[in-house]
Amino acid sequence: MEKLDAKLRKKKINPPNKFIYCLLGYFWKFTVAKKYHIETTFIDDPRKEKGPYILLSNHASRMDYIFTATPLLPHTFNFVAGYNEFFRSHLKGIFSLLHEIPKKNFTPDMYALTEMKRVLNKGGRVTLFPEGMSSISGGSQPVALGSAKLLKFLKVPVYLANIKGAYLVSPKYNLKERKGRVEVSFKKLFDVDTLKQINEEEITSILNKEIYTNDYEYNEIKKSHYKDKDLIKNIEQLLYKCPRCGEEFKNFTNEDYIECSSCHNKVYMNDMYQLYIKEDANKYFKNPKLWFDFEREEVKKEIQNEDFEFKEEVEIGFLDEYKYLKHQKTSNIEGKGILKINHNGIFFEGKRKNEEFNFSLTLNETPTYEMCTDASRFYTFLKGEFIEFYPKRNSTIKWLLVTEEMHRLHDGKWKDYE
Repeated sequence: MEKLDAKLRKKKINPPNKFIYCLLGYFWKFTVAKKYHIETTFIDDPRKEKGPYILLSNHASRMDYIFTATPLLPHTFNFVAGYNEFFRSHLKGIFSLLHEIPKKNFTPDMYALTEMKRVLNKGGRVTLFPEGMSSISGGSQPVALGSAKLLKFLKVPVYLANIKGAYLVSPKYNLKERKGRVEVSFKKLFDVDTLKQINEEEITSILNKEIYTNDYEYNEIKKSHYKDKDLIKNIEQLLYKCPRCGEEFKNFTNEDYIECSSCHNKVYMNDMYQLYIKEDANKYFKNPKLWFDFEREEVKKEIQNEDFEFKEEVEIGFLDEYKYLKHQKTSNIEGKGILKINHNGIFFEGKRKNEEFNFSLTLNETPTYEMCTDASRFYTFLKGEFIEFYPKRNSTIKWLLVTEEMHRLHDGKWKDYE
C-alpha cells in the first residue's frame, strides 16, 4: 500500500479546469461570499494581466480563499496550502479538484517550488499567503523567510490582495464564522524587471509594508458590527495572562466577558470587538490585539533571565502514513511527554507508541509554530515530519510568543516588524 506522502508528491500539478473552477467560484460568490458584504477596490486589476502572475495576500482568516478569488473570476488560481491539510479527508476532494499545491510551512519544500513553477510555465496563476499562516492575533505578521527569494526565482508579475475585516468574521480563537464587513483591495506590487533590479531585503521590506493589517484598528474607524452570540467564546486561548494580577492560564469566558478566576478581573466585549470594564478596579486593553501585544512584551521581559525555562505536559500527534484523517481531525495522538524551551533550544522527552521518544530543535531553526484550526494546539516539522502538540494547559499562545522571541533573541533570521 502506497504512503499518502508518496502519492501526494508524485502528482504533477496543472492549472485547474476553468469550467469546474468557475462553477464552484461563482457558486461561492453568490452564496458564501454574499454573507460578508465584500467591498472590492481595484487600484490595479489583475484580470488585465495577459500571462501568468502571482497573487499574494495577507492571511487574515480561514475564509481568505473566498475573499481573494471570487472578485477575480473568471481568472483561475492554484492556491498554495499547508501540507498537512492534504491529509484531512474532508479537504481531499476539493484540493484535488482545484489542483491546490501542498507546502510545508516554515521549512524548505522543493516539491512546492517545482509545482508552482510548473503551473506558471503553463500560463496559470498561483495564490500565496507569504505570512505562512493565518493571523493569530487579528493583525498580520512579517512574511516568512524565503518569500523574496521565491518571487525572484518565479519571475512573473506579482499582485497583492489586502484583506481587511476578515479576522473579525473568522477569528483564530473560535471556529464559528460570523457575518460582517470585509474589504479587499488589489494592486500590482512588482513587474518582472523590478524583481530583477531590487534585492531580497528590499522586496521583503515592501511585502511587510503592503501586507500589514490590523483588523481591530481597521474597525476603530469603520465601527462595523459583527453579530454572534459567541463572539468572545474561547478568546482566553489568546488572552492567557491577566493584566491585573499577572496570573497565567486562569482566564475564562462567559457570555460577553472574559474573567480571571484568580483576581476576578472582568472585561467585556461588544459586537465591534471593543473591550471595556464596568468596575474601575479592573484592568483592560481597548481591543484584543493590544492585550495580545502586552503578552508579547511580558514574554520579552521573562526571557531576559538566563535561567528562563518554560515547560508543559503535552500529547503529541502525527499524520497517518496510509489513511486520511476523518472527522476534521488534524492528527492522530500517538504519545505524550514534557516539552520545554530554554536558551539552549527546544526539547521533548516522552513516549511515542509506548516507546521512548526524545528530540531537540534549535532556536534558530524554529522561528514560530503553526495552528491547524483554533489556538488549542500547535505544530511544527521535525526532520520534515509533521508533529502536533496538545498542551495540557491553555498555553499554546505562550509557546508561540516564547519561541518567536527566543528565536529573535538568539539572532534568528525571522525578525519582527521594524
